[in-house]
Amino acid sequence: MPHLVIRGVAPDRLQEAAPQLVEQLAELCQCGTDNFTINVMHTTALWGGPPQEPPFAFVEVGWFERGTAVRDRFARIVTDTLSGIGLADVEVVFVAYREEDYYVNGVAVSAE
Repeated sequence: MPHLVIRGVAPDRLQEAAPQLVEQLAELCQCGTDNFTINVMHTTALWGGPPQEPPFAFVEVGWFERGTAVRDRFARIVTDTLSGIGLADVEVVFVAYREEDYYVNGVAVSAE
């Protein structure tokens, strides 16, 4: 169920690396690859000059907390993947969902 929202990366740069990224993350999280979503958001950096591509990749991971060891490894896999497609700077932030606050089709996941 981890959801990755990535800014500062062109979709075509990530497209080829995405399947392997998801396979590695699924193995780490002990879940199927179909549990993952990756959304690439277009961003334009604005500060003191003409609009430009952002200077770094920013990855927001929404998930159910899996502990520090998994979180550290997850961030390393994401960073290594994005570095492997030529990005010099990668920032990753985790947003932990609470099961009682997560609904699928109007039904609380914790009630299933």
